[in-house]
Amino acid sequence: MNDRQSAKDREYVIGRRFEQPGWSASTDARLRRAFPIMQFAGDALAWVVAIPVTTLLRYDLRPAPIDWRGVAIVVLAAIAAQGAIGYALGLYRRRYHYASLEEVRVLGFTMAAVAVVIFVVAHPNEGALVPRTVPALALLLALVLAAIVRFSARLVEERQRRPSEDLSEPIIVYGAGRSGSQMIKMLLASPDQPYLPVALLDDDPAKAGLRVNGLRVRGTGADAPKVARQYGASSVLIAVPSLSGTDLSALTEPLAEAGLTVLILPRLVDVSMSSEDFTTSTIRPLTIEDLLGRPTADVDVSAIAGYIAGRRVLVTGAGGSIGSELCRQLHAFGPAKLFMLDRDESGLHSTQLSIDGRPSLGSASLVLADIRDRARITTLFDEHRPDVVFHAAALKHQPLLENNPSEAWKTNVIGTHNVLEAAAKVGVERFVNISSDKAADPAGVLGYSKRICERLTSDAARCHARPYVSVRFGNVLGSRGSMLEVFNRQIADGEAVTVTHPEITRFFMTVEEAVALTIQAGAIGAGGEVLVLDMGTPVLIEDVARRLIQQSGTATPIVYTGLRDGEKLHEVLFGPDEIDHRPSHPLISHAPVPPLSFVDLNGSCPGHGRREISIEDMAAVTWYGDAPPS
Repeated sequence: MNDRQSAKDREYVIGRRFEQPGWSASTDARLRRAFPIMQFAGDALAWVVAIPVTTLLRYDLRPAPIDWRGVAIVVLAAIAAQGAIGYALGLYRRRYHYASLEEVRVLGFTMAAVAVVIFVVAHPNEGALVPRTVPALALLLALVLAAIVRFSARLVEERQRRPSEDLSEPIIVYGAGRSGSQMIKMLLASPDQPYLPVALLDDDPAKAGLRVNGLRVRGTGADAPKVARQYGASSVLIAVPSLSGTDLSALTEPLAEAGLTVLILPRLVDVSMSSEDFTTSTIRPLTIEDLLGRPTADVDVSAIAGYIAGRRVLVTGAGGSIGSELCRQLHAFGPAKLFMLDRDESGLHSTQLSIDGRPSLGSASLVLADIRDRARITTLFDEHRPDVVFHAAALKHQPLLENNPSEAWKTNVIGTHNVLEAAAKVGVERFVNISSDKAADPAGVLGYSKRICERLTSDAARCHARPYVSVRFGNVLGSRGSMLEVFNRQIADGEAVTVTHPEITRFFMTVEEAVALTIQAGAIGAGGEVLVLDMGTPVLIEDVARRLIQQSGTATPIVYTGLRDGEKLHEVLFGPDEIDHRPSHPLISHAPVPPLSFVDLNGSCPGHGRREISIEDMAAVTWYGDAPPS
């Protein structure tokens, strides 16, 4: 908060309304209006005390030689000068927060000017009313007295503002840096705050014993359980928003094991704010997404804006988790038109609401269609003629597709072909196909179908000499039907948490980061490439399950069900013969994809002409490298 603020917003101890019988708004208003007069009276009193005292000190406490009439004249001159100069500088016009450093600075300047005035008054042409040293000595003493009054009032006010120890929850704050200091200050600034900070922790040895806004650093993160018991706290606020998911997990796991509730601030990179913008409303409980996520990667905004701003953009699968986030982020870059296509009307409605904030189902930007309907997709592309297409529509649940491979073929393969064909016909300039890490060395229906889509996209790029690319990444946090959603539901229902294998791992990324990098990939990808996003370190699923159970405070058991058909123990991001080559962005790898035309696909896949297609049919056309396996 700026020290210089309006009288309306400013609070001070005398003008603050107290909740007590007989106190009214009019009484409060009268005190607010009277406060500058009282403030001036206090400063005047400081001169009334300072000038006689310093005069006595100058005469070694002997009152006889003192010209008391002259002292009175100097005191009156000081009072008049203090009022006039202080008013001129805004000191008594409620321009400054009471007892702030800004106000004390102006107070010092005002009193220095007063000292000059009384020096002139006290030393006329003939004689002297007080010794020459008195104005300087009185200045020092008066300034100290006035500052003591201010800071004493400020301490009383802050004490009255503190949250009630009976109504507010005591918390330990981890992080004695800028964010921690700000949060402590805000939490102590109002009796209505839900939390009362009682101690500080920080792992920086240089901050050991440091006092921040009245709280002393009592130890490191490892001392949290002991400090919490000492101060009767049951929660710890992590006030270090720049912590990575890995560091946050290492810090909070012992806290959770000790039965402490962990609260956090949003990461600076997750929101458009600086540390000064945090408020107490941003405090929230720790989630598993916080532990699995990582700081969002930098993206080249100018490169993205160059191919999105002012262009006609179409997103398929716009009602899904990835498609909806694509729409939200693309909308921020100012496309001329943003067409959102999906067969799920409820999903489209939800996406549109998240962007516009109001229902508008009649908008031409909402396109209800199934990508499996070739004629419908062709007509829509001819009508809307997009410049850029993000193809996110797909079936993505591996176990379900394993039992229904023909549905994966119709939606993922045929649907992608329909969209690619329609895009090429109307001259779409850029095409981004959303792929999956399961397309890397695939072992099941989902992986096979997504690998075929990568190859079809590569062929379209070759045939039309345009930057049509695929983007490959793993699981995104918070998607519908995700593992985290299933685990949370099982815990809430009191059921055992089911994990397929104690050693199974998966890659995870926040949907926001995956989409930001996908849009970036659209700017840097060359035709026929798959751009592989850096997913970080694979996460042990059993650890995720245990942490969710730990956060729930229950004793939910974990049951191992065994790997399902087409499921890998460990996913990979690169297939055979693909290398990790990152020429443009530190988190995006480029790999060539062998093209596969739809004509060749028909001939290579013997099941295509039949009613049902088999897993083996798709596996036959998902090879890597320059030639199919012999």
